[in-house]
Amino acid sequence: MMEVNKRAPVVAASEIEVAAAPEIVWDLIADIDGWPRWNPAVKEASLSGGLTEGSTFRWKAGSGVITSRFRRLERPRLLGWTGKTFGLYAIHVYRLEPQDGHTIVRTAESWDGWPAHLLRRRMQTRLEDALLPALQALKAEAERHAAPGEAPSARSRRQRVVPGKEKDDFGNAVR
Repeated sequence: MMEVNKRAPVVAASEIEVAAAPEIVWDLIADIDGWPRWNPAVKEASLSGGLTEGSTFRWKAGSGVITSRFRRLERPRLLGWTGKTFGLYAIHVYRLEPQDGHTIVRTAESWDGWPAHLLRRRMQTRLEDALLPALQALKAEAERHAAPGEAPSARSRRQRVVPGKEKDDFGNAVR
């Protein structure tokens, strides 16, 4: 099971319900070259070597180019990758759970490295502010691809991981 680094200085998670099958959602996330079509934060993206564990992809969000590597691919339920840029080391995990004909999409990300330690508060806010809009864009695109007649869901929930508290990938307390 792939997890984010819960001990990293910056950790955040969010989730949303999508009125589409997990396969539709998974295909959108796995189509790296297609990210700029539905995610306004991604300016460009390209996958090298096909969609397999270990394959790399480069993408641009904001002013930074991120080089990432797929670590886990379990269609249609899990995608996980690591990435590096400007001294940051990121781990990102998407988990897809079917529920009553919809999909609960949970995403979590951790950032480690000197910038995350030095600018912890600012980077925490930046990551938290990025996750939900990305999920909302994914939701809109997946529901556009879903079969006609499926009613879009308005449910979404943002969760914050509190540093020093034991949390799972999605901000839930671990007992």
